[in-house]
Amino acid sequence: MTEQSLHRRRFLLGGAAVGAGALLTACTSNEAPAQNNAANVANAGANSQPGTPVTIGFSAPAADHGWMAAITKNARAQAQKFSEVTLNATEGTNDVNQQISQVETLINAKVNVLVILPFDGKALTAVGQQAMDAGIQVINLDRVFDTPLAYRTWIGGDNYRMGVNAGNYIAQQMKAKNIASPVIGEVAGIDSLPLTQERSKGFKDALARQGFQVGPRVSAQFTPESGEQQTSNLLQSASKLDALWNHDDDQGVGVIAAINNANRKNFLMVGGAGSKNAMNLIKSDAEPLKATVLYSPSMASSAISLARLLGQGKGAGDFAEHEIPAEITTYSAVVTKENVDKYMDVGFDS
Repeated sequence: MTEQSLHRRRFLLGGAAVGAGALLTACTSNEAPAQNNAANVANAGANSQPGTPVTIGFSAPAADHGWMAAITKNARAQAQKFSEVTLNATEGTNDVNQQISQVETLINAKVNVLVILPFDGKALTAVGQQAMDAGIQVINLDRVFDTPLAYRTWIGGDNYRMGVNAGNYIAQQMKAKNIASPVIGEVAGIDSLPLTQERSKGFKDALARQGFQVGPRVSAQFTPESGEQQTSNLLQSASKLDALWNHDDDQGVGVIAAINNANRKNFLMVGGAGSKNAMNLIKSDAEPLKATVLYSPSMASSAISLARLLGQGKGAGDFAEHEIPAEITTYSAVVTKENVDKYMDVGFDS
């Protein structure tokens, strides 16, 4: 996401809005019963029942690492839960022109709704708008298009909040250990990407609010190989380290390998995204990895559910509004040993 779009993403989907229905009582006088002006829930209990058949077109980048593979896997699994949903999924590609062509094929096939996670949001904006102009509603998944005219609903993660929550957790742990001036390292993702910049900014801001700062920092490529190489460099340059945040659990496989190779386990590590591998390590409590901050590919499951509702003209269950929201930001929960079992179901394979 761009910095401009980040501010528009601050809508966090919290608790459901529950409206109270009118209480009907027997009336023996001539007085009219008092009116209840509370908003009635528009869709309570109606969404789980099979409805109008819906064909959903799905397009995403190539499943070349664990998180992206889980996006497509989750989308397919969620579609199978609904007997009236047909999923028309294209083969994942990192070629922008090929993805545009695939989406155009889905438009020509007249699918009811499209779910698109673009390889490049800017590059696929025009084809998203083309679908909307053709009367096909679009769910824009995570990587945002340049204009809201290209989608009906956006759903995705909060990169800035991910950094904030990682920073807050580390600051809390440092204070609990009475470490006044901790050395806090960072293994970022690809620095040229806005998502990495937003994560790093959130991390820096959260630490600054607690009187701390980011120390040794390297940038990897979201791969285990780059994670291992860059973490080795960081460890060689930092003889003392109290805490480390790694942005991505896929590259975290290499980060942990570098830590083990250097025999450096006397510090706290926090991961990012929420892989099953990371959660198992957190649960075992045998490694420096003590927490991971979610950026869960379960958002793809939710995108399919939203597409189904759009195709059937339904709103979000238990919401007072008759339409689903225009924007939904998933929350970056901090997964620790204390709550890991709660989140294992959304963990993905690294």
